[in-house]
Amino acid sequence: MSKPADVTDATFDTEVLKSDRPVLVDFWAPWCGPCRMVAPLVEELADEYDGKVKFLKLNTDESVNTAAKYGIRSIPTLLMFKGGEAVDQVIGFRPKGDLKRVLDKALA
Repeated sequence: MSKPADVTDATFDTEVLKSDRPVLVDFWAPWCGPCRMVAPLVEELADEYDGKVKFLKLNTDESVNTAAKYGIRSIPTLLMFKGGEAVDQVIGFRPKGDLKRVLDKALA
């Protein structure tokens, strides 16, 4: 199973905004219960969309600037980026099918 890589304030521009393919960023924190419920779904999707979508995790406790820049108020929040722009978001725990729809829309 491929694990989403970590992204930080320092690497966000390079890893997300300058990516040549769509990027799903999981904004999370270690103390967040729903974040731990979303993580396995994101890992499964990372396998299914390997090579098509880049999957990254951003710890909101450690990278507060990026979280603030994108107005992340509740976690987990999944932001879908395409061409350097946030094009979609999912807030809170949602079923895998909801997440797949966001990914498929970004790939369309």
